[in-house]
Amino acid sequence: MRNARRAVPIVNAAALCACLALGGPVAARAAAPGALTVTLAGMTPGEFVPGVYAYCVPSAQSPSTPGPNRSPEVRWSAGPSGTASYALILSDPDVPAAFPPAGQPIPANAPRVTFYHWVLADVPAATTEIAAGAESNGQAVTPPGPTPHGLRGLNGFGGGRAGYDGPCPPSGDERVHHYHFTVYALDVARLGLSGNFNAAQALAAMQGHVLAQGEAVVTYSLNAAVRKNLGVR
Repeated sequence: MRNARRAVPIVNAAALCACLALGGPVAARAAAPGALTVTLAGMTPGEFVPGVYAYCVPSAQSPSTPGPNRSPEVRWSAGPSGTASYALILSDPDVPAAFPPAGQPIPANAPRVTFYHWVLADVPAATTEIAAGAESNGQAVTPPGPTPHGLRGLNGFGGGRAGYDGPCPPSGDERVHHYHFTVYALDVARLGLSGNFNAAQALAAMQGHVLAQGEAVVTYSLNAAVRKNLGVR
């Protein structure tokens, strides 16, 4: 999620509420043959997201500043027999449910909700890789709609933003944020989505169609104390 204490457009509240409707994982169908293996080029599971993939990066003059926001290369193992398409969703379940007044810290144990950074449906069954930069390569708005590698949905940033927008947690948050890159193998080639659909609608459409899924999880924080404690510059 983007930092609410900086001069970058604030997350649209209505879009956020819509994307929180279905925060949990989609259940795979019975007798699923196993999880997909998801790999992020240039990132190690459990470790910090490199700044090149972040929407916000630390700044000496302010809590944060706009980052390169380049979408990473994502690869996954082929789905089981019957896979007709894939879907990819990037979620952060560590976003504060409410924000305190500016300047006040957000305790690590504060209530949390899930926020969506990337929604891509109808990925062709022959595709098991999204190239770096294919879904974002800067701060410009990436519109929703069809691409050669899938159908883009709106992310939670508001303002019509779709595709990938990377980590930008509140700088005062004392909790490390976890970013789940989840890939779903589906038994349908199309989910019937169109227009300005979001993560909640994509997850609802997947119900009953998931053959297998897998994820890679990485972390990020803009909190100077958190980064120092973890040895991250």
